[in-house]
Amino acid sequence: MAFFNKPKYSTVSVKSRDGVPKGVWTKCPETGDMVFAKELKKNLMVVPSSGYHFPLPAPDRIDSLFDKDTFEELDKTLKSSDPLNFKGLASYKEKLEQNKEKTNLEDAVVSGIGKIGGYDVSIAVMDFRFLGGSMGSVVGEKITRAIERGLELQIPVVIVSASGGARMYEGILSLMQMAKTSAALARLADASIPYVSVLTNPTMAGVMASFATLGDVILAEPKALIGFAGRRVIKETTRADLPEGFQTSEFLLEHGLIDQIVERHDLRDRLISLIEHLGHALPSRNSEPSTTKEGTKPSAIKKPSVSNAKTKASPKKTGSTTTRSSKSKSQRAKSK
Repeated sequence: MAFFNKPKYSTVSVKSRDGVPKGVWTKCPETGDMVFAKELKKNLMVVPSSGYHFPLPAPDRIDSLFDKDTFEELDKTLKSSDPLNFKGLASYKEKLEQNKEKTNLEDAVVSGIGKIGGYDVSIAVMDFRFLGGSMGSVVGEKITRAIERGLELQIPVVIVSASGGARMYEGILSLMQMAKTSAALARLADASIPYVSVLTNPTMAGVMASFATLGDVILAEPKALIGFAGRRVIKETTRADLPEGFQTSEFLLEHGLIDQIVERHDLRDRLISLIEHLGHALPSRNSEPSTTKEGTKPSAIKKPSVSNAKTKASPKKTGSTTTRSSKSKSQRAKSK
């Protein structure tokens, strides 16, 4: 019977795209615009038409912030081990090797010292490409050492976060890094040395719940995803309707968790401004800081003498793309 005949389908031929190499164009997730990959990289992975911020590799981030030829990477030889002998679809050791080849990094953070606008700075920059920027023992150790260098040399500390949270391949050892980094920052605060935390997309879970939100000043990039647990987990736990965009930097700025939202191209100048205001009493401050990236020569950072006085500087906010206008953190603490 005709009723049981198989339907006939037309054949559609698709033209080959062999002439267009892979990776030449990148699509903007917001507008769908196609951007030439080389132009996107030159623009620090920011889409010119929409302003969408793609994740930026740690080496490119460092180049965009530091004065030319002043950054010195430290603790580069630290490597993750496999304390739990983790097995799965792929072992932890295999995952580490794959990500090392993909990123040309030893782990998910790059740390060191250098000059930003002529000011000596200790920095740690996380790289989301390496296992989602997850924090394991090595990441926690490198960040702690970056903080302790700031304490030893009495120079400001900057940490740029981009992470999905603690690295579960290492179990409880990864969670211990939350306490270790927080304890180091407590000592830094006691010494009145400024710490600026920069949150990028995404900053989640154990990283967000520890050093990322302990800054004297907390900056964030536009539309960055910032939170502890995912939206679905929170909704299932609280059984409540959640506000739209409640884990974005704009929402958190409005509700007081972060201090400023800064465009990626403005981040270097904003850090220089904050260091000038918060680090004015530090002995490591140069008498003639440079505000340009070209022609700045690196100089040795001298350890401070015991006689140097240390004073607590209150955060003074400068002009920003978006700034929270509420009371300062110290004022809010006193009012409580």
